[in-house]
Amino acid sequence: MATAEAVAWLQQRTVFQALAEPLLTLVAAALEELVVRSGRRLVLEDNAPEALYILIEGRLEGYRTSLNGPATASSLLPGAVVHLPELLLGQRAQRTVITLSDCRLWSIPAVRFRALVAQSPALAEGLTRLLAGEVAQMAAQLSFEQERAAALRPYLIPRARRGIVGKSRYAVTLRAQIRQAATDRKPVLLFGEPGLEKDNLAALVHFGSPWRREPIIQVNCGALQPSGAELFGRSGGRAGLLDWLGEGTLVLNNIQDLPGALQEPIRSLLATGYYRPVYRPEEPPPAQRQNHSRILLIAERAAGNLERLVGHSIKVPPLRVRKGDIAAQIAYYLNLLVRTEGTPKPRVTPEALRQLQSYDFPGNLAELRSLIERAVAQSGGASELTEEIFWPAQARKKRFRYNLLNAQPALRRFLRSRWWPDRLNYGFTATFFVLVVAVLFAGPQRRADNAALNMFWAWWWPLVLIGFPFVGRLWCAVCPFMIWGEIVQKLRVALIPVPLRRWPRQQAERWGGWFLFALFGLIFLWEELWVLPDTAALSAWLLLLITGGAVVCSAIFERRFWCRYLCPIGGMNGLFAKLAITELRAQQGICSATCTTYQCYKGGPALDEGQTTGGCPLYSHPAQLVDNRDCVLCMTCLKACPHRSVEFNLRPPGIELWTTHIPRHYEVALLFLLMGGIFLHHLPQISGLLGWSIASFSSHALLALLILAVPPLLALAVHGLVRLVAQAGEAKAFIELAYGYLPLVLGGTLAHYLRLGLTEAGQILPVTWRTFGASGADLPVLVAHPAVIAFLQGAVLLVALPLALWLTRKIARQPLRVLLPQYLGSLVLTASLWALIVGR
Repeated sequence: MATAEAVAWLQQRTVFQALAEPLLTLVAAALEELVVRSGRRLVLEDNAPEALYILIEGRLEGYRTSLNGPATASSLLPGAVVHLPELLLGQRAQRTVITLSDCRLWSIPAVRFRALVAQSPALAEGLTRLLAGEVAQMAAQLSFEQERAAALRPYLIPRARRGIVGKSRYAVTLRAQIRQAATDRKPVLLFGEPGLEKDNLAALVHFGSPWRREPIIQVNCGALQPSGAELFGRSGGRAGLLDWLGEGTLVLNNIQDLPGALQEPIRSLLATGYYRPVYRPEEPPPAQRQNHSRILLIAERAAGNLERLVGHSIKVPPLRVRKGDIAAQIAYYLNLLVRTEGTPKPRVTPEALRQLQSYDFPGNLAELRSLIERAVAQSGGASELTEEIFWPAQARKKRFRYNLLNAQPALRRFLRSRWWPDRLNYGFTATFFVLVVAVLFAGPQRRADNAALNMFWAWWWPLVLIGFPFVGRLWCAVCPFMIWGEIVQKLRVALIPVPLRRWPRQQAERWGGWFLFALFGLIFLWEELWVLPDTAALSAWLLLLITGGAVVCSAIFERRFWCRYLCPIGGMNGLFAKLAITELRAQQGICSATCTTYQCYKGGPALDEGQTTGGCPLYSHPAQLVDNRDCVLCMTCLKACPHRSVEFNLRPPGIELWTTHIPRHYEVALLFLLMGGIFLHHLPQISGLLGWSIASFSSHALLALLILAVPPLLALAVHGLVRLVAQAGEAKAFIELAYGYLPLVLGGTLAHYLRLGLTEAGQILPVTWRTFGASGADLPVLVAHPAVIAFLQGAVLLVALPLALWLTRKIARQPLRVLLPQYLGSLVLTASLWALIVGR
């Protein structure tokens, strides 16, 4: 480069611009150009400088090492002059300088530079004034930095406490989102539940960005003045944090607590990048200032009004969905503790880990850390942390549960054996069902003479109703309708190599419940109008029609589509199973943290102690069950699970109805249909009491429909009174409160069928003999006294009524005055059932 060009370059790009042109010409004439490759050390601190360097192209970095902390580094760009103060003052190099890229430099050897300064007093004077100006500028900069540090220190985040621990897909996604947010300076919204260390994630965004050397501060929005003076400063007065922060990062923590008066200024700051200092009403508005800092927002929930103003919106997943990361989190916290305390690292037993993984951690990472610290403190230096020491880690939904499979290993072995239910179903039930249907068609047609009809109405109905409060939908596990459906399904797969169709879930969820409701209504009318309980052939056709539905659906769709969506008996069973004192569930923590195959749901080969299965026949994952409606207790999941996650629990009866239950319109309709069915069974008594005539089929059918409509109409009228009594917002929806009648429906149905069970069921031996043409007159019978029957029926109703009142209160969680109309409605229904069933 020619001397004239070098002089022009020095005037434009370097600190020498303050020198006169003749002096610059002297300097330019002495310059020597050199090229230094990237990664080379140009100068070593505390050594005598060999030359004066001026950077033309490339990047340099200068740093000074420290024994008490990290090195302080600064980047040098083209135009930087290296060693000018040291050569003028005769000092050693103050910092090490390295090349960050290939660099072109000018240099003047130290000896020649000193000689040049000695030969030209004007140059020496100019450089001295230049150096004095730099010193003054550095002093002013130092004063500013000291004042800036004092203003920012109370809010400063010195470093990120840790990275994101874990290898789950949630952790991987969160890392990727943090890396993406660190690539630019757009505002970021981090939201999630308390205890997720979102402030640490904000620090990771900052320290992972190219602006990591700038300060990062955190401000709690709940502690801000409504005026916002801390952030924006005051007009003509004290500077605000945004003024001091420069290109640093501002973290606004708990943005949901931001004072109302500050919400609009913050939205404007995010939208425009400008802010206005606080001023008094009598003052003219000050000019807006441009914000150079980056804004990170932290909230405990999504902030819809701010999300459109940020460049990155990151939802931090709660710990309960990251169960696979709990083991890594525990190991991390234990490492921190043992490093601090200087003690050996204890081992967490597999049982304790499973217990922690089954807990939902409402306090998230903060709660987990507190739990680990307390466990280590309580262990007294033990080498193992067992499940007993983590006693608080018990989820609310797991309270009041008692796992029968752990308490009774023999029960686990039986339910995992081939006897339940396959050998029982295919070895006995399928054959016995064929025999029952054959006897219904070929045998005597009256119930008093047909053993199969006796079993259907006097045995099956009372026993299955008694079973609901104890074992839920257990009957569905051995149901002959679906057994023959599965037999046909296996034949269809073997003979026709066309895959079974997948379930039309959306349509089935929408219409399946109403289909089974309508089918059950038709069964009630058929039973009443054609005297089904006392006509063997018609009862046989009923059984075959239900079996036909199961067979047709099994030939078309995979697994048990009929059972889940369309079977009327299954619908009733699923409704009453909600009251059961038992439930099948799985430990969500183990399922999400340990399982990768989901064999209980999808099926698959044997794995560890798990068995080969075809998966849940109802496509229900045990960890996702929230009520007993969609579990038939076939125990396929128990057999398939290799992790011992599946539990068969004792629980408070009907607890799901006021905790995890989701009300459904068709279930409420079916509930009142079943209640109407109890009254329909006593239509002759009702018509006699009211003087109604059943002279024709049409009048009989009309009265039957009218009786079926009475319970829902009464319940709707009662709910109208509830809404009148309740204050604004107090009354629950009818679809929710209606489940309070469920114990009364089950109790009334059982009380009705108890009479058959305590009279005709005990005559099964002579009835069997008469079925095959013998008299059977000398065979024993077991029939309860009418007074005993009436006592038991009354006892059932007297138990059902307080249960209905108690359940209504648990579901509603409302004052007694609001629920009083429904209590009176339950009392009226109970009194009516008592008059029809007990007082007949």
